[in-house]
Amino acid sequence: MSGPTGAQFEITYGTARAVVTGIGAGLRVFEVAGQPYVETFAESEAPPMGSGNVLAPWPNRVAGGRWRFDGAEQQLELTEPARGNASHGLVRKVPWQVITHTGSLISLGVEVGVQPGWPVPLRVTISYALDAHGLTVTHGVHNIGDRAVPFGIGTHPYVRAGASATDDCTLRLAATTSLPLDPESMVPCGPQVGLSRTEVDFRRPRSLRGERLDHAFGGCVPGADGLVRHRLTGPKTAVELWADPDFRWVQVYTPDEFPGRGRAVAIEPMTCPPDALNSGIDLITLAPGDAWSGRWGLIPR
Repeated sequence: MSGPTGAQFEITYGTARAVVTGIGAGLRVFEVAGQPYVETFAESEAPPMGSGNVLAPWPNRVAGGRWRFDGAEQQLELTEPARGNASHGLVRKVPWQVITHTGSLISLGVEVGVQPGWPVPLRVTISYALDAHGLTVTHGVHNIGDRAVPFGIGTHPYVRAGASATDDCTLRLAATTSLPLDPESMVPCGPQVGLSRTEVDFRRPRSLRGERLDHAFGGCVPGADGLVRHRLTGPKTAVELWADPDFRWVQVYTPDEFPGRGRAVAIEPMTCPPDALNSGIDLITLAPGDAWSGRWGLIPR
């Protein structure tokens, strides 16, 4: 199809179903037995509020779109002009190529070429796979240039606990710190602090009713199984977002007006915080020819 998200690729396993978009390789649908576990949108629509977006080669924001690489200032396109930032990477609105598509697996790839503000080419891949446990998403980044380059990865799912209203849910995060963000620019305005010193401590389940969040949380601690685990729990249904330890950060956003839903909650696993291309915090650096991969997923409970 020729809509704003291009071709639609469906995968299934038992009663589980997911739909991935050809433009942006975003997650548009994930449901089990007819119960939705991410917010969705129509094929004919652009992803509202970044829904399902893949965020590479950086997640979140770069202040002023400016950063330095090998001593030279880089200027990225200001894709969030109202705040003066470069936002959410370079691959959200470009076509991805299908690598593999079977009944329960879809893999896509895209090349991030040298362009204003981005000096080293990368090959970025993503796979979505369904099994008896839920959905697993695997990101890959390969440096196909001739210089080492830093990067970060994130994704932007609006997670939901089946039919539960957002305000009827509790949220528990594996995060142990919060990074203060300027309310106007949404870029960091101070060092990260322990959650015991904030009013947004979600280390224990906490109701989302009345919460207004657009917060960057860090220090995500893996459990005994080596995985970071966040959990959204409704009255009858829950969903767990797990991630590899490289996903040390998570942005949580609770808009009031997600189309067709109203109150929603984005739980965005990230390998680095906002403006990491400037701070250097938790960036991953790839030498020429090297590759990285990292996983996250959703498990209905």
